[in-house]
Amino acid sequence: MLASQLPVLIVLLCLGAAAKVAVSRSGREPTALARLGPAVLVPARFQAPALLVCAAGELALAAGLLRTTHPVVRWATVAFFSMSTYVLLELRRRRPDAGCGCFGEVSSAPVEVRSIARTTVLAGLAALSVWAPVPGWVAFAQPSWGFLLAGLVVLAVLSPEIEELVERVRHRAPCEQRPGPAEGVTLARLRASGAWRAQRERLASPEPYDSWRELCWRFFVFKNHEQDDVVFAVFLAGRRPAVRMAVVAADSESLPSYTPVSA
Repeated sequence: MLASQLPVLIVLLCLGAAAKVAVSRSGREPTALARLGPAVLVPARFQAPALLVCAAGELALAAGLLRTTHPVVRWATVAFFSMSTYVLLELRRRRPDAGCGCFGEVSSAPVEVRSIARTTVLAGLAALSVWAPVPGWVAFAQPSWGFLLAGLVVLAVLSPEIEELVERVRHRAPCEQRPGPAEGVTLARLRASGAWRAQRERLASPEPYDSWRELCWRFFVFKNHEQDDVVFAVFLAGRRPAVRMAVVAADSESLPSYTPVSA
């Protein structure tokens, strides 16, 4: 049982490393890299190297889990996923527009509760593996199918990347290049969100006075009773899209701070 999730940890670490290497070598613009995971937290010139360093760490952990039962490798894996959970919480608080970058470009959607729950579950699985008596290659050769499938189902439920992959297969284009849902549909999704419910009584009118699309977001601007601008941003991908909200004072010329509220 303790070793049953080692194959899951090893495969996910390898997939994450491969995706980060692919993104860092894809020639994407720095502004695109700046919306992915660890690259958000470093200066622009270090963003691609940060992804490569993270990928190297994931590969080293995967190799260690595969070949050895040394407790240093096992505890380092626990620390990695625990730190990943902390980073995702910080991204959601400080950069609600950024994706986790866990699996490259397919993780470019804003960080949501499921992504944080997934890294928390992985940290727990890594903690269980600390006491596993066999290395990962034995767990691959003699899998415990019941526990393995249960872990895979939980992680699939907690992985928004699956929805993005399905969308890419259907549309064959990244989110920013796809036709978005009709403005009325997006507005209905906004009105079903917690961000809207929190602000609804403060709005002077239920109808926006301005709306536009930028990349994978549609923005709606309303006036509140103090004549400040209340700006909502709705992510255009997914069945339960992320919603962000900011209030811009009427006499303010600075950029607003966004409040992360998921639909």
